This record gives sequence, structure tokens and C-alpha cells, in this order.
Amino acid sequence: MELDAQSEERSQDQPASEWWKGAVIYQIYPRSFFDSNNDGIGDLPGITARLEYVASLGVDAIWLSPFFTSPMRDFGYDVADYRGVDPIFGTLDDFDVLLERAHALGLKVLIDQVYSHTSEVHAWFQQSRSSRSNEKADWYVWADAKPDGSPPNNWQSVFGGPSWTWDARRGQYYMHNFLPEQPDLNVHNPAVQEELLDTMRFWLDRGVDGIRLDAVNFMMHDPALHDNPPIKNTGTRRTRPFDFQHHYFNQSHPDIPAFLERMRVLADSYEGRFLVAEVGGERAQEEMELYTRRPGRLHSAYGFLYLYAESLDPALVGSAVDLWPSDGVTGWPSWTFSNHDAPRAVSRWAAEGDRESFANMALLLLVAMRGNVFIYQGEELGLPQAMVPFDRLQDPEAIANWPQTLGRDGARTPMPWTRRACHGGFSEVEPWLPVDARHFDLAVDAQEADAGATLHLARRFVRLRERHSVLRTGAMRMVETGVDGLLAFERGSGDRVIFCVFNLTCEPVSWDMPAGWKVIEQVNAAGGDGCLPAYAGVLAQRI
Repeated sequence: MELDAQSEERSQDQPASEWWKGAVIYQIYPRSFFDSNNDGIGDLPGITARLEYVASLGVDAIWLSPFFTSPMRDFGYDVADYRGVDPIFGTLDDFDVLLERAHALGLKVLIDQVYSHTSEVHAWFQQSRSSRSNEKADWYVWADAKPDGSPPNNWQSVFGGPSWTWDARRGQYYMHNFLPEQPDLNVHNPAVQEELLDTMRFWLDRGVDGIRLDAVNFMMHDPALHDNPPIKNTGTRRTRPFDFQHHYFNQSHPDIPAFLERMRVLADSYEGRFLVAEVGGERAQEEMELYTRRPGRLHSAYGFLYLYAESLDPALVGSAVDLWPSDGVTGWPSWTFSNHDAPRAVSRWAAEGDRESFANMALLLLVAMRGNVFIYQGEELGLPQAMVPFDRLQDPEAIANWPQTLGRDGARTPMPWTRRACHGGFSEVEPWLPVDARHFDLAVDAQEADAGATLHLARRFVRLRERHSVLRTGAMRMVETGVDGLLAFERGSGDRVIFCVFNLTCEPVSWDMPAGWKVIEQVNAAGGDGCLPAYAGVLAQRI
């Protein structure tokens, strides 16, 4: 499908407020980036100490996963204080130092906020559960038991079991789409909305450049508490009760967009702020389009199209292009192949023996796509999914479903900085998750010393995207190849076009560069005569 979007292409006079459009954003998982005080857990001063490395990648911004006050039952996504820094990560002063240093290096800073739920130890919930008549009694989702004492309806939580937990203080059930320790806020309540907007304002006033909004489609539920209908059994393996239902009523309420519009108004009252949503689930694409609809909603959204895909093939990429037309109404996409919630792409999509060649090709493909690009820490090193033994698992979902799922811990292990240092140079003490033995040879210092390493290619590819505006914001049109596993598309329009071709398979495929094109970048493509080698990628301009 051709995206007729020449007006969309980035020019030298693009407003500074649109820095985010086509940006490359580097995700940092603070617990695992760098431990500055040797307690086994990464922290904000550790991130600050390594910001020059991040800037050397050529990225536009960093996204920090949660560092807020939390009992860490879900590692920061169970927030106990939206405006505080958890002591294991440092202090608000440490955050201010990080922000100042990032800005001095030309890096924008995004923080991660989850407004669908808090921790059970949050002061709001402690007050809400104390009685049915207190000031915050309606700040969370409470409901009476059925006459037989069972939960109010059949809703199931993402992490297993009912979405309801009994609370004897109020003599009611409270709702939680995730862990029982993560009660759901009642975002229908105007007072809750005002408090969440004030929280956004707190961080925007502090100078953050944007907010990544976690689990946006879980922010509002059906107040009538209708049962979710069952999903027809197709014979596929289901590891959680959550997978047995259509989630029509516990999430995705039609009032969510109106609250997002209020968020956008607030963000727009500051110069150059960016709002991006994470949206998952069976209706993710429909909801991403709804939540980013121009002109007054979120700037961008991303889902799990690539994160949970079993394989990478041309049809998958083509479907992604079709989902985000440049029609003046649909918002702007964001893409990521790996993050803290999914097994690393190189382990999902390639055999161990093809790890390096696949990782290099995938990075070039990612920066060649239309939309914003998220690179997860370690992806620039080609890290495979780490192997974490059961007795070292931390992720509640991984523990509950072991060994049926890979869980999230294998993507969250410490960043390897130094090949020959204990724990890869992440810390001088045993870290919260072990460093995979395979990661030592892929450490930053080892790759810095190897001119052909994935790290150097990552820098080169990111800068290629910066030099060619059509790769950041130009149109994207799929090109039919007639060859299985061969992906081809054009970026840009008119006289400004870059032709992109990738062999997504582990075998050579027949292919010749069309006449009239000059190669400007390639990976794994050397020696191809009438064919494109396995996991090769080529970008070319018109002669």
C-alpha cells in the first residue's frame, strides 16, 4: 500500500516541537543498566554515568522505565508515589542531574507512567480501602460480592486468577487487571483524572520531554461490570485464564479518548512535549488508531505486533504499513522489536548460529521503517535472550507460568559493559539477575575494540537515518518481489526515494539490484552475485 505523504517528509526547517517525529529512542531499564553504588541494582546515577555512551549511538532520546517509589512487586509498575524516586534508584536530585546531563548531550528524556493502577501501599489506596465513605472511597474500583460471596463478575487478571480480591475493611472486592497488589484506579472519577494530570504537570515542570503511557487501554472499565464473553477454543495452548476471554468490559472503555485529549492539551501547553502509548490486546490496532487520532490525541502509540510475533516475514511488515496510513487522521506509529516485556527478537526470530548476522540486519531494517524507532538497551550489542535459572527468576508472570513461557527476566538481565570484569562490569556484587555467560563476549568494551561489531553498525545505521530525512518521515511503499522471504519497500516519494531490500531468511535468495540504483548502505550482502545472502540488507538511492 502506498502512503502518499510527501508533505510529511522531514525538512531542515521542521519545527523543533516535532523532534519526536521519526526519532530514534533508546529504552533504558534502570534496574539493569549500571549499578553505581554496588548494591546489585542499577540506579539513576549509573544511568547518568553512561549517558555519553548512549549519546554516541546517535539516538534522539532516552525512555526510562519506572524508577518511582514502589514495593517492586511488578518492578516499578506498582507505583506507591508517582512523584518520588525509589531509594534503590536514588533521589529526585539524582533525576535532576540525569536530566540536565542528558539535555547537555542533546538527548531528550521520556519517563514511564502507568495511570491504570497503583500499588496497594499507595496512600490513595490505603485511604480508599479504609471505609466506604472516606474522601477517596471512589478513587479505586470497588464492588460488592455476589449473593454467594463470589467475585462481582468473571474478569480475569493478566497475571493469573480473578481480577478481584476481597478486602475485609470495606467488605467489598477491589479490581486489579494485573497483580492483586496493583489495584485499579477509577479513572472515570473526575478527581482521579485531575490528580493524574497534576502528576503529569509535576514531571513536565521538572523538564521531561515526554511520557510513555503504560497500559493505556486498561485505564477505564465498564461500570456496569458485564461479564466478558469467552473466546472460542481454537485448540491453541492457553497458559493463563486471561487468555480464555474477550476483554470487552474490563478495559477499553469508550471514555478513554476524552481523557487522552485532556492529557494532550496539557502536554501542548509546554513546548515540544511528546506522548506515546503502549497498547496491547486483541483490539490493539483499533485502539492505537483511536488513541492517536489527529489532531487532539496522543502523538504516537506502539503495540505488540513485532514483540510477540513468532517470525519476521514480509507479510508482517506489509501489514504494519497498511495499519498506519498517512491520511491526515491516523496518528504516527512507533515500532520496537524488543523491550522489557518480551523475549529479545534475536532469540525469537533466528537460530543461535545466525545471531550476529540477524541482529545486524534487524537493526538496519528497524531504522529504515516509517515511524518512531525504539531500541532496547543491549539491542545495539545483538544480545540474545538470557537464560535465567528458575531459582533466580524475579518476574511474577515467569514464576507462575514456568516453564511454559520464557517470561520477562531473560530480557531484563544486566547490561554487559566490560568483557573480563565480574558481572560484566555492571556491578561489583551479585546483581539482582545473573549475567548470561554468552553476554560477556558481547560486552561494550569488546565491541568497541572490534570495528565490525554490531555496536559500530548500530551507530552507523542510526546516523544514516538522521542524514536521510525520507528514512525519518518519508512515505513507505511496499514493493512486490515474488520471492519468498524477500522484503522490499521504498521510502520517500518523487525524486527523493530510498529503495530498501532485506532477505529475512537464513538462506540466499535470487535477487539483482534493479538498474538505476546506487547502494548507500548494506549489511551481510558482500559476495552476492545474482543473489542476496542470508539475512542481508541493502539500501540504495537513484543514480
